Amino acid sequence: MSAPHSSAAVDARALRRKVAWRILPLVVVLYIVSYLDRANVAFAKLRMAEALGFSENVFGFGIGVFFIGYLFLEIPGALLVERWSARKWFARILVTWGFISAAMAFVKTPAQFYWARFFLGVAEAGFFPGIIVYFTHWFVQKDRSRALSGLLVAVPLSLALGAPVSSLLLDVKWFGLEGWQWLFVVEGLPAVILGCLTLFYLTDRPRDAQWLTQDERDHLEGLLAAEALAKEAAGKISVLQALRLPAVWMLVIGVLVGNTGGYALSFWLPTTIKHLSGGSDQMTLFYSGLFYSCGIVSVLVSGQSADRTGDRKWHAAGGMIGTGVFLACSVIPGQSFGAQMIWLCLTAFGAFFWIAPFWTLPSLTLTASAAAVATGLINMGANLAGYLGNHVTGWLRSEGYGETTCLRFLATCFIAGGCIIAFLRLKPKSS
Repeated sequence: MSAPHSSAAVDARALRRKVAWRILPLVVVLYIVSYLDRANVAFAKLRMAEALGFSENVFGFGIGVFFIGYLFLEIPGALLVERWSARKWFARILVTWGFISAAMAFVKTPAQFYWARFFLGVAEAGFFPGIIVYFTHWFVQKDRSRALSGLLVAVPLSLALGAPVSSLLLDVKWFGLEGWQWLFVVEGLPAVILGCLTLFYLTDRPRDAQWLTQDERDHLEGLLAAEALAKEAAGKISVLQALRLPAVWMLVIGVLVGNTGGYALSFWLPTTIKHLSGGSDQMTLFYSGLFYSCGIVSVLVSGQSADRTGDRKWHAAGGMIGTGVFLACSVIPGQSFGAQMIWLCLTAFGAFFWIAPFWTLPSLTLTASAAAVATGLINMGANLAGYLGNHVTGWLRSEGYGETTCLRFLATCFIAGGCIIAFLRLKPKSS
């Protein structure tokens, strides 16, 4: 099924560029909006907590319960992209989460806050796993890895852009709504607009792409079909079989422990910087943006370094351990805030350095069929960490533990996760 009649007529390199420029820009923008809408509660908290009288424990549980909702539709969402329509499913997701995110502006009680965050997680759940599946409809494996690496830049980029925008919105007072309320409305509604755009712009599969020639469609469909047949010939394993493999558990537990620190650090960063600096909300968000800007650089450097050296394991393990060490150094007594901010910028570099190399580890430590099953389990561990890290951090703060204790807890999570990954055994390289 490789469409030999068209291969001579198709410039494969030009076709890859054509597909990438059509698919990736919109998907990256969608993921930027996605991550901002799940994380902007960290920016709004600077005013929202006082306005509503929410404790740190309330925020910790409310931030974390998003990930419980996320787990509900994560796997069904991916199946819908495969068996139904990515275009229609993504449009539904975007419109739903945009309205729910904007509705966060009108919560009044802890219960309303919890339910809004839970349903935001449910609404957004199928998006990232859906993107993973959607990429298999357009990119062969070697191009898919590069596409996913490019997508990861959207995480720090969304927060680096969101911090200054949120800073401006916090001080507005329009039509009887406070700035923190406008933050949710203004940052939530773009998802609704992009959902409508997605319905008309996104293409489900190459065979539906009127912007490709018939030869290009046949050539790309042939390549993808041949790759799928090769994977089927290699055999499949069940979830129960995957659970018997020690490497799977090391990857699941490693990302669960490490991400417990990672998600909590991201969501509590503005609060942490405000406590450490004692400055204004605007200054807090400026320094938060600086933190995430270092993360953008880190993702780019990590990808280039890992590709150049061929190493993935020690990039992941070293990045996690380095993040923990730098974070622990930020709370050494007697430092100025400037020195603490330098340590936090180094923390940001480590926190985003390990992510892309980590997600290549399943294919390096497991067979192809085992890696396919394990990736879903690993992603569930990564999202469960979002609940645990934020809930524990909120509880610590409500119990009166200071910034030093909270950051040491997160640092320990990073170091422990990195140590677990360090013990992974890679598959022998084929000669």
